[in-house]
Amino acid sequence: MIRRWESGALAHAVSDPFGQGPLPWLRGSEHYFDDTGQVVPWYVDHAPAPGARRVPAPRPSGPRMADDVHRQIKGFTATGAVAPGEAIDFHITVDPPQQFSVDIYRIGHYQGDGAAHITTSPRLSGIKQQPPLTADRSVSCHHWWLSWRLQVPSYWNVGAYVAVLTTVDGFRSHVPFTVRDERRADLLLLLPDVTWQAYNLFPEDGRTGASLYHAWDEQGRLLGEREAATTVSFDRPYAGAGLPLHVGHAYDFIRWAERYGYDLAYADTRDLHAGRVDPARYRGLVFPGHDEYWSVPMRRTTERAREHGTSLVFLSANSMYWQVELGPSPSGVPDRLMRCRKRRGPGRPALWREIDRPEQELMGIQYAGRVPEPSPLVVRNADHWLWEATGAHEGEGIEGLVAGEADRYFPRTPLPEHEGRVLLAHSPYEDAEGTRRHQETSLYRAPSGALVFASGTFAWSPALDRPGHVDPRVQRATANLLDRICKHD
Repeated sequence: MIRRWESGALAHAVSDPFGQGPLPWLRGSEHYFDDTGQVVPWYVDHAPAPGARRVPAPRPSGPRMADDVHRQIKGFTATGAVAPGEAIDFHITVDPPQQFSVDIYRIGHYQGDGAAHITTSPRLSGIKQQPPLTADRSVSCHHWWLSWRLQVPSYWNVGAYVAVLTTVDGFRSHVPFTVRDERRADLLLLLPDVTWQAYNLFPEDGRTGASLYHAWDEQGRLLGEREAATTVSFDRPYAGAGLPLHVGHAYDFIRWAERYGYDLAYADTRDLHAGRVDPARYRGLVFPGHDEYWSVPMRRTTERAREHGTSLVFLSANSMYWQVELGPSPSGVPDRLMRCRKRRGPGRPALWREIDRPEQELMGIQYAGRVPEPSPLVVRNADHWLWEATGAHEGEGIEGLVAGEADRYFPRTPLPEHEGRVLLAHSPYEDAEGTRRHQETSLYRAPSGALVFASGTFAWSPALDRPGHVDPRVQRATANLLDRICKHD
């Protein structure tokens, strides 16, 4: 039996110590505790052994979360980001078959609620779809029948949306999607759906699920990276509650930025890959969360953006680490499969830095390692305009801001061409082996005039708008950066 905290999602959730942030439709917990205080695995049927204490049933607290074993209700969209006026197709399984409804929410500030309810579907008839297909550890549900087509009205705002699926008998799951357009805006927010899919272990059932990190063998043992999938499909739900791991980082930035009125456009990183992003339309591209997996076209377009004066803002760490390829689904739909060979077998390496294209050549710093316990971010160059009016002083530590994973400057790795460069933090921490390491935050100006900022830590976006993690110094520093990019006085 795999314990819940050993499963793929939570094994990597140690690098996301912040949870999802406030989402108004999430009122219950995905798991519960028995009377010994231990987490009970949510996908194990709780038939007590003879003489064992009976595990209490979950306390009712509104709708119950669907799981990947029973798949009471699970779904995904068969398209990437869509524009107002276009349709988005939902493929949903319901077990046992029954009616269900779909509530659509848009992520934003909304007076602190975190999202707004936009519309509700008619009552829909649910069917139990066929089990997921597997091939060489890759899992796909591309054969599921169409369940509902949402025609996105032309008046909807672009943004990050979540479809909340609820069965008549009270089970719930989620499907994230993006509404985009091609209008000019100050900032383009790129939601990291490529990285989200790399971590997706659906179905997280102890048998068939697989991500680029984990898979199970025939005995239900969780396997590591060397035996995980090398190809993952976008044609499947996200594991667990249906929201991607690390999605909260993007939502944190969105709530904060919309609260203060920044002019945002939205797209997925697959839009960046497919050439649907024209960087010339924006003053800056913002990568708000963990954005680890990049294709060659994604990097090429981002480098071209910098060369033509569009600024780049990386608000997390461990960005642009693995190189991936995107390909069509078995039915020929583009960009529905992602391949990353990682370290399996001979051939070309999959790390950007191992093919002489280190991340630092674009971002100014690059991934250094995990941070097992949150540590202070130690301010450097406090007289720089980024720290202006933040109240931060030279050598001051901002508690808990170095967390999850960290980047730093590598002296032996080439830097990008620049006309000015500054390190804005230098923060010591200890890795899991007790070795002393350090994190750094970087900013440089490219010859084109573009600014390139890299926070170098997972904790930056949560410090903008996540209860318990908000830091006014980080909020003001981010505003100083974006205001300068957007040329606001």
